[in-house]
Amino acid sequence: MRITRVLHTLAITLTVACASVPTRGPTAERYDVLITNARIVDGTGNPWYRGSVGTVGDRIAYVGPSVPGLTAKRVIDAAGQVVAPGFIDMLGHSEFAILRGPHAISKITQGITSEITGEVSSAWPNVALGRQPNPRYPWRSLGEYFAFLEKNGTAINLGTYVGTSSVREAVMGDATRHPTDAEMRQMGALIDSAMRDGAIGVGTGLIYLPSTFFSTDELIALTKYATPYKGGYAAHIRSEGTRLLDAIRETIQIAAGAGTWAEIRHIKSRSLEQMQQAVALIDSARRAGIDITADQYPYIASGTGLQAMLNTWVQEGGDDSLVKRLRDPAVRARLKQELGADSAQGIRTAARTMVNEVVADSLKQYQGKFLTEIGQMRGENAYDAAFDILVGDSARTSAIYFSFNEEALRYVMRQPWVSVGQDAGAVSPDSTGKWRERGHPRGFGTFPRILGRYVRQDSVITLEFAIRKMTSLAAQRVGINDRGLLKPGMFADITVFDPNTIIDNSTFENPSQIATGVSYVLVNGVPVIDGGQVTAALPGRALRGPGYRPH
Repeated sequence: MRITRVLHTLAITLTVACASVPTRGPTAERYDVLITNARIVDGTGNPWYRGSVGTVGDRIAYVGPSVPGLTAKRVIDAAGQVVAPGFIDMLGHSEFAILRGPHAISKITQGITSEITGEVSSAWPNVALGRQPNPRYPWRSLGEYFAFLEKNGTAINLGTYVGTSSVREAVMGDATRHPTDAEMRQMGALIDSAMRDGAIGVGTGLIYLPSTFFSTDELIALTKYATPYKGGYAAHIRSEGTRLLDAIRETIQIAAGAGTWAEIRHIKSRSLEQMQQAVALIDSARRAGIDITADQYPYIASGTGLQAMLNTWVQEGGDDSLVKRLRDPAVRARLKQELGADSAQGIRTAARTMVNEVVADSLKQYQGKFLTEIGQMRGENAYDAAFDILVGDSARTSAIYFSFNEEALRYVMRQPWVSVGQDAGAVSPDSTGKWRERGHPRGFGTFPRILGRYVRQDSVITLEFAIRKMTSLAAQRVGINDRGLLKPGMFADITVFDPNTIIDNSTFENPSQIATGVSYVLVNGVPVIDGGQVTAALPGRALRGPGYRPH
């Protein structure tokens, strides 16, 4: 797929799918948009049926049989296609990216209409306590961020957790110690403020600084500030390798201790046996009354910074301190011993690690190559090559880690409590039509990959089961009760796709490839994909959690 034209007036047009050309019916007062002759998959998990979906304004007004006499201002003939609720991305990173590229092309071309962000950090707090915000990001509360977002305009709806790294940095800066009681109260006050402004809950990433310094008891204490607002706890857990089960137990403990629900981010495992044990552990907790769920993306490789392969001690103090330490031969010797013994995560080794994106031009030749290959190119140990790249790139290098198991991925995909989160921010081309970054293929392909490969090609799950994961299950988890189903009165977030052609096209070598098969996407009743083309519309809204208290 390719961009056919990029208009500076924001009328960005992009061919994304082979879809039926919309036909216009007679003008009528009843429906604004009527989608007819469709296979309706309503998000409940129930079997599909043939029918029509009608909208009035920003709401769904009709779902049912295609009976004679239904008319609308705009009629879309969806013969041969599926009509489903708009997909909800349970793990995005678009809080700032969507301000730069509000059309969110990498999202809407997958059928995504809503995103939940705030995994590690969040849009607010965005400044240290007592300091003035950056003029580019002038909000002083989460409520002001939501207002700024809606004023700026966006193609998708956006909700967010409040990130533990953000509240910690606002109160403690880059300190590597445990917080004092007073600092815990200050962080709690920030969480309380965010929850009243509509945050979904508390989000954390426990392999990332500075959140990694929080103890289990401290995370329980902070999450308790979200509990009165029906907010939950969502975590990139402390280990996805050898200590996966311990990390899941900690998450269960936090949910129980805080008296709320928990979500495990992008659950994955090195082996089928380990994943079976993880699922059994979660099922046991659920039977005991602990409301714990998870989300996943359909790839066996993860993506994050190259420095994430290193233990916490060498990352303390930020990128400058890391680079300084990596110049020390004694530090390198210790790191090579740790990495060689596979004692850190058990998943991020040189043979499994591909350098994905570098900033320094002198290092561009290493993009898309594994550390073992780079070591051979440079005539040095593969880990020394990684250290040299981090030093030369000021620790800005990203990496892909091919560390996980396909059978484990399929096993957990079959679990009824697993939704879908692609772990990538929205990407749109700039005014030249070029994509802004090299990322992970999940950013362009997650939802079509599940529908094309795991539903149609491999029959791992059914179409109805997959759509439920992508819609009502996600909405239920984060307390958004007016989206995620095709039902009269719900917001008109709707995705239309061809079940026979939908597929991802993004690869690790060329990740910025638009998926095939999505023909129409409506957000709050307004088409953002129309007949396979991206429109200029920006109808997205802020998604506020159930604890929202209007001021």
